[in-house]
Order: sequence, then C-alpha cells, then structure tokens
Amino acid sequence: MAVVWTTAFLDLPAPVHAAATEFWRTVTGGTVSPSRGEDEQFATLLPPDGDAYLAVQRLGDAPRVHLDLHVDDVAHEADRAVALGADVVLRADHVVLRSPGGFVLCLVPDRGERTRPAPVPVGHGAVLVDQVSLDVPAGGRAGELDFWSAFTRWPARTGSRPEMTVLERPAGMPLRLMLHELGEDDPREVVTAHLDLACGPAVEQVAAHHVALGASRVAPGHGWTVLRDPAGAAYCLTGRDPVTGLVRP
Repeated sequence: MAVVWTTAFLDLPAPVHAAATEFWRTVTGGTVSPSRGEDEQFATLLPPDGDAYLAVQRLGDAPRVHLDLHVDDVAHEADRAVALGADVVLRADHVVLRSPGGFVLCLVPDRGERTRPAPVPVGHGAVLVDQVSLDVPAGGRAGELDFWSAFTRWPARTGSRPEMTVLERPAGMPLRLMLHELGEDDPREVVTAHLDLACGPAVEQVAAHHVALGASRVAPGHGWTVLRDPAGAAYCLTGRDPVTGLVRP
C-alpha cells in the first residue's frame, strides 16, 4: 500500500493563526500539541481518541489546505509521483510536490499512525472531519484523477453529483479524497482544496455551533452547507454518515 496515513494541514496566515487554530481545536474536540519547527510554526490537533490526522502551520498570506501523505519509502514514492506527473518543490527528509494540477502535497515518513478517530459528539449528533476535497479547474479533472488514483492506488467512483469523483480510502484511513470539478465561471487556475465534515442529520445543528464559535455562513449547497472559518478558509458540512463517510439513504 503506497499511502499508509493522511494528514490535512491548515496553512494559516500569522494574523489569524491563533484564532483559527483555537476554532479547529474546539470543533474537533481535542487539544493542540506543543509548537515545533524552527519558528515554532507547526502544531498538531490531537483528537480525543485515535491517531492525529489534522495539523496547522503558520504560513503565507492567505489560508489554504495541503495534504501530507505518509509512506513507507519517501524517496521511492517521490520518484513514482514524478513519473506520474508531479513536480518536486523540495527534497529533504520529506518531499514537497505539486500535483499535475498544481496542488501542494508532501510525502512524509510513516510514523505508525493507524487508528482513525471516532466522531465528536455535537448536541444530539456527531461530526468528523473526514474528507479533503480537491477543487479542480474546469476541464482538469481527468488528468488530476489519473495522478491521484494511480499514486494512491485507491479505486475511484462517481460521487453524489456528476462533477465529483471519490477515491475510496482503505479501512481505517482518516481522510477520503474527492475531486470536485469547478464550473467554467470559477477563476481558479490551479487545484486547491478544502475540508469536508460528515455530520449525518445534524448539519444545521453543527452549522449553528460553528457560527457561535466564529465561523460564517457562505451558502447552502446540494446536500452540504458552506462555511468559512475565522481565517476565511471555506469548508463544507455534509450530511454523510460520520462513521462510514457515505451518504445516508
């Protein structure tokens, strides 16, 4: 198996880093690790149970999401990613890459994480950050899908709408990947990403909770609600089951 674990990184500008970190710590129900890095720019969001799969970094002038893929052999998997169309940005003990569509991902050594955290109770429901949605400019989904499906070796299937393709994660993997092809009117020229949370039937309850903590509503979608966190990063609350990740019948 090429990818043994996934970590989503929230890259947060310095002025909003503290507020956004506290927001995500609260909504995920855990704690924040001690800061690390040369400038103490990194921290991990530690879940109440299971292994960590969300982290924050103080970086840049606009919020974004990037993905760490944990692998057995970083150098080998980096070479394989390049052969599949990725570009190398940095080689060290980890490797920073850009996908064919320009999305930033890092290959990092396997640290032994294997236990997916349980959903976090919210009122009478539960919620879990469980998906990274890759937002692909119009016309670019086929090429980006070829890369991700070949690199991860996860099978692809059509999502809940024709413009969405889901990569089925292995059992126990914390984050599912979805490719969402944007409309022709969207100005983005490279692949970006946002987080999706599975809330089951408690979407509105979770939305109200998040707004009370500092999020803002953007718009309802087709089976999801779009919000922005205190850093201004968009994310989605979906009606998918927080345990299975699937759309409830």
